[in-house]
Formats: sequence, structure tokens, C-alpha cells
Amino acid sequence: MEILSAVDTPAGPLAPSICYDVRFPELAVINRKNGALILTYPAAFTHLTGKAHWEVLLRSRAIENQCYVIAAAQYGMHSPKRISYGHSMIIDPWGKIIAECPPYQEGTETNESVAVAKIDPEVAFKIRKEMPVLDHRRKDLYELKVKCDNCVPILKTDKFKFSHIDIIEPVVFVQSQLSYGFTNLRCVVPGHVLVTTKRVVPRLADCTPEEISDLFQVVVTVQKALEKHYSATSSTICCQDGKEAGQSISHIHVHILPRKQNDFKRNDDIYEKLASHDKEGSEFADRSISEMTEEALLLRKYFY
Repeated sequence: MEILSAVDTPAGPLAPSICYDVRFPELAVINRKNGALILTYPAAFTHLTGKAHWEVLLRSRAIENQCYVIAAAQYGMHSPKRISYGHSMIIDPWGKIIAECPPYQEGTETNESVAVAKIDPEVAFKIRKEMPVLDHRRKDLYELKVKCDNCVPILKTDKFKFSHIDIIEPVVFVQSQLSYGFTNLRCVVPGHVLVTTKRVVPRLADCTPEEISDLFQVVVTVQKALEKHYSATSSTICCQDGKEAGQSISHIHVHILPRKQNDFKRNDDIYEKLASHDKEGSEFADRSISEMTEEALLLRKYFY
């Protein structure tokens, strides 16, 4: 499952949702942040819930997101136990109903009304400029995040930076909107890979909340794939945040190492090996590009 970006239409960017989705304001906020001008909610509310909640919910989504809301609603009696409320409507970004069809009325069991309204993007832009509610959110106190389940396809033209180093596309095995994973030049254990941010930032504290969320969601996704591929039962996940912590490349990154029983004489030896594996004179040899590429191709099948 995924939340898609707004779809371009002649009326403007449109984010489609359905019936029950209108009860969840977070989804509408995410759609607005993803560029939506219009939110749609085709629905079949019951007469009971429609009479109490339908208009209130729709106008709320329009007001809080400064979007047009278009809600086509099923009308009529299906059986003595089921009545659909109807009351299709179009609401402007100020929360005003600018077109509507009638709600269910007893004795009028069917109604095929059509409501038409003008969608003017400039109205929304003016309201957003005069009352920039997205900018006024207290991001220092809270932030709305989207679960990062979706991998962005890797193209041969994609460019990746690891601090000052160019990472070639063939060794990258997964990427999201803000992060990517690639095979390691020197591996402490088989399957030792790195995940880093696309934007070059030295420290974890330099990342935006979106980057932090994306980075560690990708880390978890990669961890699961590595454990499956290497038949591992555990993982060591390590972030050397700063020079004194052992960071040799000035770009925040996370080491993921699939672990097996007795892979080290003393379990904590892995941290000593990790601290020295990229230093001159290390016992771990550089791998060839062909080796790194071969491993990346094997890992890609878990994501694409």
C-alpha cells in the first residue's frame, strides 16, 4: 500500500481518497504536502452517519488543508436496512459549499442530481498566501511522517554522492526518496552494507526530520532483506556519528551487518573490527567493483 502523489488534471493537482478516508485528517495533510489542490472523496455514507458527520468532515478537510474538496455521494434506499445519505458537494478552500446535491429525503428514494462548480487555483493560492498554515505548524514539537515502504526505481542515469566520493549506480541496491543503500568496499562480515542520505550531511543532527525518518526506515527494510538473503538471525546496526566516534567519511551513514552465531570469538569484537576495517593496514581487503556489483544485483531482487 502507498500514498500516491497528486495527479495532474486540467483543474489542478488532485489527490484521490475514498469514503471512510475523510475521517482521517492526517491523510489529507499528507496529500496537501504532496502538492494537492483538490481532495476527492467519493462515498456511500449511511443516512445515520451522513446526517451527523458528512458535511462537517468535508468542510474540515477543505479548511485545514486550504484545498477544494469534491465529494460524490451515493444516494437512495437500497433496502429497509440500508439508506445512503447522498448530499454530494463541492467545497472551496475557505470551507464554503459552492455546489451541492440534496441529501436523502424520505419519500424520494432515488436522486440523480449533478452539481457543477468552478475550480479556481488562484483562490487557493491567495488563501494559502494570506494564511500559510503549513508553515505555521510547530515542527519543533511534532511532525507527520509517512511510512517509507516504497522504493524508488534505480536508473542508470542516477547519480549518488557519499561525501566527496561518487558512488556508481551498479553498486546501489535500493533507494528511497531521501536515502540509498550500497554495497561496501570492505566488509567486516558477508553482507556488510551501508545506507546513507542522498543529501550530503556530516552528522545526524544535520538531517531534517524527514531525512532521519526515511534513513532509518530504509535501514530496517534493508536489515530484513539482508537477514533473509544471508540466513542471519540478528544484525549489528551502527552509526559512527562524528570523527571521534570513528566516522572516516564526513557523511552520515549506517552500517548494517548480518550476524550469525559464533561469527566472532567474542561478540563485541565486531566493534573493534568495524572501527579499524577502513583504516590503512586493515586485515580486510578492498573488493572489486565486479564483486560489489554482483552483490548489489542479488540484493535488488528484495526491493524491486
